[in-house]
Amino acid sequence: MQLFDTLVKYDYEQVVFCQDQTSGLKAIIAIHDTTLGPALGGCRMWTYASEEAAITDALRLSRGMTYKAAAAGLNLGGGKTVVIGNPKTDKSEALFRALGRYIEGLHGRYITAEDVGTSVSDMDLIHQETRYVTGVSQAYGSSGDPSPVTALGVFRGLQASVREVYGSDDLGGKTVAVQGLGHVGYDLSRQLHEVGAKLIVTDISDTMVKRAVEEFGATAVAPQDIVAAECDVFAPCALGAVISDDTIPLLRCKVVAGSANNQLAEERHGDLLHEMGILYAPDYVINSGGLINVADELEGYNADRAQKKVEGIYDIMRKIFAMSRELHIPTYQAADRMAEARIAAIKQVRSTFLPVSRSLLHRA
Repeated sequence: MQLFDTLVKYDYEQVVFCQDQTSGLKAIIAIHDTTLGPALGGCRMWTYASEEAAITDALRLSRGMTYKAAAAGLNLGGGKTVVIGNPKTDKSEALFRALGRYIEGLHGRYITAEDVGTSVSDMDLIHQETRYVTGVSQAYGSSGDPSPVTALGVFRGLQASVREVYGSDDLGGKTVAVQGLGHVGYDLSRQLHEVGAKLIVTDISDTMVKRAVEEFGATAVAPQDIVAAECDVFAPCALGAVISDDTIPLLRCKVVAGSANNQLAEERHGDLLHEMGILYAPDYVINSGGLINVADELEGYNADRAQKKVEGIYDIMRKIFAMSRELHIPTYQAADRMAEARIAAIKQVRSTFLPVSRSLLHRA
């Protein structure tokens, strides 16, 4: 990897390499863009195959957080931390407190949170060294499990998607195929059931599938069959890269809208969906409820305020679909353009206002 070439190509601001010999900490903090505000992004702990793979993941994820925060209308930028290590065997108080000191040293340019391989208790350890952390335990003012709020955002985005295709956001009688019944997928299924949607579900856990069948009257299918299920909406709520050369020919839906990250295996698959007349709800927008919720903690968490902001995903999706129609571009491109336009506008405001401010100070 030519690191600086990559930083220049995608305009990254800063990469911090964190090492602590005593605790065994090896981590990378990537800050992509702070135009809109401090960079916020989770702390991921993983057994990376190489240091280069860890750096690549930190860069990719931090840039994704910039777009997610911008599209969600948050005054936050994008960042990410990756810790190289086995989350089952390598965690310690010393490791996370050492990381907390590195985060504190950034003086608020970056705020961390829970992510893959880390937990609320890990965030509490980081919190002992810095206030620049969210997703801590509720004793410290956290909002708690973000899954129900994330599911609410996906539900509202799904309603907006159905309205775009069918002319009404009424989900009663619509068939939704939910791939994955984890915390978000299961709660989404509950909300869909409550408004009269018909559910087709699958999961690698037979227990979760059985529960959905019993509680929601869902129809169960094998994991390999869910993509080809005949439905109005296909909702990927498990692994990423589910929309690929192999799966697109199997789709029998009009809408793809779910909580999974990185649903498109490649950007061109978003182009293919567009050409086929299948509406795609950009994943980093429709699943941004968790980020919106945790960002509210920075203001002193208020559940009603956070829920109102998450409900706004409906209107954000409507704007993306309108841009897609007007410009004749795929929805994923419309989402990117909307995020980029917001960042560019604020960057222009700052570039024109700051010199004036400084000149006034000099005159004074």
